[in-house]
Amino acid sequence: MSSPGSHGPDHHELVSLYAVQALSPGEMAAVQAHIVGCAVCRQDLEALRPIVDSFAAWPTDILRPSQPLWERLAQRIAAETRAPSVPVTPQSWHEPEWAEAAPGISCKLLATDPDNGRVSMLVRLTPGTDYPSHRHAGVEELHLLDGELLVDDKKLYPGDYLRSEPGTMDRRVWSETGCTCVLLTSFRDVIL
Repeated sequence: MSSPGSHGPDHHELVSLYAVQALSPGEMAAVQAHIVGCAVCRQDLEALRPIVDSFAAWPTDILRPSQPLWERLAQRIAAETRAPSVPVTPQSWHEPEWAEAAPGISCKLLATDPDNGRVSMLVRLTPGTDYPSHRHAGVEELHLLDGELLVDDKKLYPGDYLRSEPGTMDRRVWSETGCTCVLLTSFRDVIL
């Protein structure tokens, strides 16, 4: 790494790679030594920690590396193992379709984690729609993207986040305006 006064894009990329532990052991040690003495890089690392920590809760099929990243990984593995580089064939991605789950409620399944009984999906409610009362079998995380949503006595607006713990209940989930949210939840929730 360069001197503490020069923090260009390479510096930030190295701190990002360090945060997700995507460097070789030697590079990890060098970046760690730099971070110890550099307040700017320590600040960058602290800003990244909550984001990186949140990845641990995501189902693995949500985290899809880009084609350039796959190619860089293949080149790096080839260089480190002194083997010929294997061409990377991109995995085909099929955009999931919206499906009507109930009148006024549409879902787009993004990922499932059968080992942990979890699902991530987009959920869309049309104006005036109620979502059924339910008990959470696991942690539920809701990120409201647009519209307004009333969950019991809480009114959510775009950008709001709501976390519900296992065993808790949502008695009334309703949208006057219609809304779209990202929902990470258990597929073992109990509809009341």
